Amino acid sequence: MYVLLYTILAGLAILPLFLYLRNPYLMQDLRYTVTCIVLGFRMNRIKRSKPFYSMLDCFLDKVKKHPNKQFIVFEKSSYTYRDVDKQSNKLARALSQHASVKEGDTVALFMGNEPMYVFIWLALAKLGCTAALLNYNIRSKSLLHCFTCCRTNVLLAASELRGAVEEVLPTLREQSVSVFVLGEEEEKCVTEGVNTLSSSRIQQYSDQPLDPQLRSKVTLKSPALYIYTSGTTGLPKAAVITHERLYMASSMQAISGVASDDVIYIYLPLYHTAGFMMGLTGAIERGNTVVLRRKFSASNFWDDCRKHKVTVIQYIGEIMRYLCNSPKKDNDRHHKVRLALGNGLRADTWSEFLQRFGDVRVCECYGATEGNVGFMNYIGKVGAIGKEHFLHKVRLLFSYALIQYDTEREEPVKDSRGFCIKVPKGETGLLVAKITAQTPFSGYANNQQQTDRKKLRDVFVKGDLYFNSGDLLRIDHEGFIYFMDRIGDTFRWKGENVATTEVTEHLIMVECIEEANVYGVKVPGHEGRVGMAAVKLKDDMEFDSKATLEHVKTCLPSYARPRFIRIQNSLAVTGTFKQMKVKLAEEGFNPSVMQDRLYFLEDSKGYVPMTREMYQSISDGKIHL
Repeated sequence: MYVLLYTILAGLAILPLFLYLRNPYLMQDLRYTVTCIVLGFRMNRIKRSKPFYSMLDCFLDKVKKHPNKQFIVFEKSSYTYRDVDKQSNKLARALSQHASVKEGDTVALFMGNEPMYVFIWLALAKLGCTAALLNYNIRSKSLLHCFTCCRTNVLLAASELRGAVEEVLPTLREQSVSVFVLGEEEEKCVTEGVNTLSSSRIQQYSDQPLDPQLRSKVTLKSPALYIYTSGTTGLPKAAVITHERLYMASSMQAISGVASDDVIYIYLPLYHTAGFMMGLTGAIERGNTVVLRRKFSASNFWDDCRKHKVTVIQYIGEIMRYLCNSPKKDNDRHHKVRLALGNGLRADTWSEFLQRFGDVRVCECYGATEGNVGFMNYIGKVGAIGKEHFLHKVRLLFSYALIQYDTEREEPVKDSRGFCIKVPKGETGLLVAKITAQTPFSGYANNQQQTDRKKLRDVFVKGDLYFNSGDLLRIDHEGFIYFMDRIGDTFRWKGENVATTEVTEHLIMVECIEEANVYGVKVPGHEGRVGMAAVKLKDDMEFDSKATLEHVKTCLPSYARPRFIRIQNSLAVTGTFKQMKVKLAEEGFNPSVMQDRLYFLEDSKGYVPMTREMYQSISDGKIHL
């Protein structure tokens, strides 16, 4: 009897060790699983709630709960939850009166990071409108396309972007888009077709709550936002962000362990998914304080964090590299930051960041703006973008797979039955996620063709439907997930998606260029790929570096301008006349491995002939891109 009892006790004693040896991440897995289950129950309650409970309602609840708590800290100003609520009430009335904004309208925001951005979004939500968040770097053709694809009724622009708006004003007027410039006084507006909405006029309106009936037709499946993402079309696509999707993305802070007493630092642009949904609305869901900055500044980053007692920071991989490359200081570890939440962090930069700036928990995430699948590296394994866990394996969250993909043919590999083939653990495959009622893919606004291109049918069985992420991932034997590469005509540089077809269209408008093939090349010490173009010149013409520079500076944002141009006699194509990019990307920008003339875009001089010395300086990090 005693022998049996001792045996049982001994077994219980060594059980934790046995479980640990089988899965050293068991406790973290359990913690993450419980958090996801709790949030899942909360999301189900929201879905069933009558009337519909939106992110706006969540904000209004936080106003009631702690009206005097700081919500936004910006430069020398500070706004409580009550302040922001009242300002958005005034703006809603002003927009309703002067811009005739009403429920169901789509209103475009064309401005940088500032409190007014938040006021406007909340005002639009109170009126039952959809906000289209425009990238303030885009110009001309791309800007016009953004209005057209989401059928914008009204454009609200910051005063510093008036020039960009006036460039496309004739077309906007043809499309009956009402244009308002914010912040300027009325007497400063002299351009016909451009109205102003001054601060003094906004302040004349009542700050009392608006009637909820103004948004009575909004549902969980209604579009809350349009966030623009570059793709294989070459022009920005308006990803449809429903209220359901907004809520789910906003839960990332909760899943990563952010609490209501945290202070989060947001410097990423609010037109991005990361800045707006993971940052701003995630902070609303948690009820914490946001320190908002117009743009990232490596020299001021840690000073801001110390000054405002920041505890949570957001990042993209390139930002962390900038911080690591900044001059070292004695107080590098003197801060209160405990958590970094973001994506795209390279393993070497990750390790360097931790070594230099101290014990900061890095929570690397993966997901696409329009996607229906996401991962989080809640363990903190350096280099991984996520980890599989219990809920993934039993497919309670979403059903996904990595499938074999032919990068040369640019299509999934099929078996003899015509179905896709899953890759084994440890091998690279294309991530696809099943589209269901629980994990929908809302697609792109008024762009059925591009929406359909992101869908894969009959993947594993006849009639099934999957979202094509366009990303090649690898899952190791411990369940850690690693990002390997992107497929298609898009690459990332400086944290932005660059569509090669859009850049190509602009390059062939240069007088001397007949054909162009744009692709991304890897640069030592940099995340993503930098833009490069192989071009064929028109007969009897030389490369006009000055005209090319002027054109790309006028038509393309800085991150999309090709830094290298390769002159070729002819551009290689496949048997189906598709441009071949893989070999060009592998050859890179080393003038020693090619006979073609090569040009480099120097910030101060424009496009200049590329030399071996330049190549070495770029590779060594002496010339910064």
